[in-house]
Amino acid sequence: MNTQRYPGSPLERRGFTLIELLVVIAIIAILIGLLLPAVQKVRDAAARSSCQNNLKQVGLAIQSYHDANRQFPAGYTTGVTATGDDTGPGWGWAAYVLPHMEQQPLFNQITLTQPIEAGVNATARVATVKSYLCPADSPPLALPVGPRSATGQLLSTTCSVAAANYVGNFGVAEPGVDGEGLFFRNSTIRIADVTDGTSSTLAAGERSFRYAESTWVGAVTGSNQGPTPGSPFPVQEENASNFVLGHTGESYSGPTGPSEANNFASSHTGGVNFVFADGHVSLLTAAVNYQVFQALSTRAGGETIQGNF
Repeated sequence: MNTQRYPGSPLERRGFTLIELLVVIAIIAILIGLLLPAVQKVRDAAARSSCQNNLKQVGLAIQSYHDANRQFPAGYTTGVTATGDDTGPGWGWAAYVLPHMEQQPLFNQITLTQPIEAGVNATARVATVKSYLCPADSPPLALPVGPRSATGQLLSTTCSVAAANYVGNFGVAEPGVDGEGLFFRNSTIRIADVTDGTSSTLAAGERSFRYAESTWVGAVTGSNQGPTPGSPFPVQEENASNFVLGHTGESYSGPTGPSEANNFASSHTGGVNFVFADGHVSLLTAAVNYQVFQALSTRAGGETIQGNF
């Protein structure tokens, strides 16, 4: 039997040459390189949209709380000593609006009259609330909090709390007792107090764990907020109110490049999402004028704001 093979005959078995394989691999690599930026843009857009939906829900919850209580929730609630120090319990604005965030079962687990760090609140304070997390960020499941040294080192862990990416607007100045925004210690702000207009006043915005810590739970008494590991900010000591409150800063940073750990910041490309007091959500970019950005953070500053936000 003749088994001689002729070119093109069914018996011929010809594979790819090395050069052909390299060419195919190179073409695939080029296609992947062209597709990756497009895929990343789609992912960024989806994450930004999901974050905005979260903040819309937050805005509706804040308004619903106001309808029920005739005032916005306090930035955080605490007793105060004669020298002005917090005594707790420390629960923050995002804890008080949980029933309006479809989180009634979690709210029922909280004993508001007891400190955040009390044993009775051990389960509730570490509960993750998905609507308080930005999908573009990577916060820890639980955040250990406690007192810090003057250089910001955590000295001990008072308790752990659930992470969150949305903090209330304190105003321009460093978060403390009385702010120019909607939320501060034991605040009782009403819509009537927002004389700048609810559509021109920030209610809450993002904070990325690339920069600093935040939680929905509140201000744990005696603890200090600080930058997260790997943050570009130096390790420093911040008061506990910074866990739930943010400010627009005393120096220009813009919404996208924070100058302090307790500013607003995001992991999105090109901007930071904010919800306003009237419930609408907007992405503020670095193009926003600094004076306008500050004006948006005050409730009764009387500023004239140019543009739509």
